[in-house]
Amino acid sequence: MKDMKQMYKTILGDHFPADITISFGDQKLVYRKRSWKIKNEKTGEIEEKGLRYGENPDQEAALYELVNGNLVMGECRYIGAGEGLVSSISEEDMIQAGKHPGKINLTDVDNSLNVLKFLMKKPAAVIVKHNNPCGVACADTLEAAFHRALRADRVAAFGGCVSLNRPVDKATAEALSNQYLEVVCAPEYEDGTVDILASRKNLRIIRIGRIDQLEAYWDKRFIDFKSLIDGGIIVQQSPVNRIRGREDLKPARCEYKGKTYAIKRMPTEKEYEDIIFGWSVEQGITSNSVIYVKDGVTVGIGTGEQDRVGVAEIAVYKAYTKYADILCYDRYGIPYKELELLVEKGERDRAEKEEIDAQVRKDRAGIPGSTMVSDAFFPFRDGVDVGIRQGVSAIVHPGGSLRDWESIEACNEADPPVAMVYTGQRAFKH
Repeated sequence: MKDMKQMYKTILGDHFPADITISFGDQKLVYRKRSWKIKNEKTGEIEEKGLRYGENPDQEAALYELVNGNLVMGECRYIGAGEGLVSSISEEDMIQAGKHPGKINLTDVDNSLNVLKFLMKKPAAVIVKHNNPCGVACADTLEAAFHRALRADRVAAFGGCVSLNRPVDKATAEALSNQYLEVVCAPEYEDGTVDILASRKNLRIIRIGRIDQLEAYWDKRFIDFKSLIDGGIIVQQSPVNRIRGREDLKPARCEYKGKTYAIKRMPTEKEYEDIIFGWSVEQGITSNSVIYVKDGVTVGIGTGEQDRVGVAEIAVYKAYTKYADILCYDRYGIPYKELELLVEKGERDRAEKEEIDAQVRKDRAGIPGSTMVSDAFFPFRDGVDVGIRQGVSAIVHPGGSLRDWESIEACNEADPPVAMVYTGQRAFKH
């Protein structure tokens, strides 16, 4: 067995071809493999390498950029050459290569941009870990957006990828450099900020100039490939988020056995803002998913579960554990799990932990007043009830369940009544 530590340090290399051509009937798309000339810190030599490795250190991988072809099928014109984001990163854009990027580093950046493209009106930060957002926030300044996203899940953000939609200023650079991160990505870096960030030797500092044009990618479709274990391929269009404003949302309403069920209360202006923010974040989360958002920041994110009530409960659990952690870190400067261990060993006063636990229960992890977001309809009211018990004030989901009437009744029965709107589209992501 190879030494795993050594494997993580090794650039595996690959045997994939320099170019790939994919034919769709008589239309062709041409892709060119991306590599970078980077200085080897040990030898001082310039080496040309592609991706570090794939999802695991023993998997070869390669990144390809679309360099020719404009695919049109039916009424859909797919994204063409010359519009690259992650696939167009050059040596100049890779300001600091760090440990050299691997597949997960760049897919994390890609999925962060998939969320960020819906949040361009205000400074925003998206922190991604293993291709799922763990903290997303908007604010009046970039530094505040990063701090809010970080505090949403300080634990998961450790070793994560942060993408920002404004040039990095010194205050934001200082905040970033105080954390252990794998990747920082932004449209530009102001004078002096790279020096601050470069104090983290292994940090990958990446510039993607087109981030300031991300909103233009909102409804650009691309071809999405899924490879099967037998070598087969499923091809689909990428999804398009149709929710741009409150006018795209519909009040929860349905018919069941000749009776009309309609939501009693519509969202407030503030709730509409969180609904649209939360639905934007949903676009980058693995299904089944349920999330809670409040005041333009994620509170709890549940991902990749098989049942909806289960993922609603997981999102609550994560909100509680992350809230406890940030309370502990603010008070004692250590993670909650460390305090828990020290209490078990008799090295810290149990009252410290009990005080934090009591505060979390009292505040219900900050969930009251938040918006509950689901990427698909609730098949039963049990999922909705999870959020209502925690004090959510609004719920958004696609609608379309045979039992939508149950969820509507659950909202109307709540005290005070909970608002609910439909998106009319699903946001599955696998």
